[in-house]
Amino acid sequence: MREFIQGLPKVELHLHIEGTLEPELMFELAQRNQVKIPFSSPEQVRSAYQFSNLQSFLDIYYQGANVLLYQQDFFDLTWHYLLQCHRENVRHCEIFFDPQTHTQRGIAFETVINGIIQALEKGRQELGITSHLILCFLRHLDEHSALQTLDQALAYRELIIGVGLDSSEQGNPPQKFARVFAKAERLGFKRVAHAGEEGPAQNIRTAIESLHVNRVDHGVRCVEDSALVAQLIESQMPLTVCPLSNIKLKVFSNMREHNIVELLDKGMCVTINSDDPAYFGGYMNQNFHAIADVFALTHQQLAKFSINAINASFIHEDDKQKLRQEVFDYMQSYIG
Repeated sequence: MREFIQGLPKVELHLHIEGTLEPELMFELAQRNQVKIPFSSPEQVRSAYQFSNLQSFLDIYYQGANVLLYQQDFFDLTWHYLLQCHRENVRHCEIFFDPQTHTQRGIAFETVINGIIQALEKGRQELGITSHLILCFLRHLDEHSALQTLDQALAYRELIIGVGLDSSEQGNPPQKFARVFAKAERLGFKRVAHAGEEGPAQNIRTAIESLHVNRVDHGVRCVEDSALVAQLIESQMPLTVCPLSNIKLKVFSNMREHNIVELLDKGMCVTINSDDPAYFGGYMNQNFHAIADVFALTHQQLAKFSINAINASFIHEDDKQKLRQEVFDYMQSYIG
């Protein structure tokens, strides 16, 4: 099955680019930029990646981002991720970035986005990987800060496909950002939001009803509300699920308890993603392996995750059809 997963054309919809900062690159950038970090080796960084919940992860996540100072840093960060996509046959990715993480440190918005966009363009030209960029608001900050960030993004409107909502879900419900999402909708941005990871199923419903999201990021706690489950099946609202992340952050105690296959079998539009792979121990293929190994999935079930991701993506319908055909052709060639 690992050979099948390697060759399967894949689409990633839930990936924080700051969460791809591998310890080796963190050290390289720290030395290059003369930034002090509280670790003496990449191995020591990895040993610190033991999290009890989302907040314990975020604390070290923001600490690591301090090494990102210049446009070249953001280019290098993104390019390292795209090379991994190329190795794992990820054909399209829709990347989150957190400008507030950097602008609060005095880094210009243009420094962040220009570095990322240059790498994405190189990825299109040299690796054949298509991509979209999604600006995420940090929900532990106030809505005024989010509105300011949205205003900054308008100069780069053609480069940003949508807006999202991430960071600490507990105590920061979706309705806190209703006005900024309404403005983003008027401006024509697609909308996504983290909901139902650590927070309750109600956050999923609120993200749909108050923020008018096109996708729900995570969403695994939807099973707490049977009416919501029925709604998600009927509407085919996509859930961008991140299996290894959910285990690392104790959303589920082990992979056997994860509900992603249950949701797939119910007919939901669930997808597999890597979230913050440098911190959670795996990129796309590792997440596919983690599910396939525990649940003994069929080739058809694994391919369905890819088809769901294609359908849930923000690419043009003609391009979706080409990617669906790639998956179909691969299935035909692999299993006949």
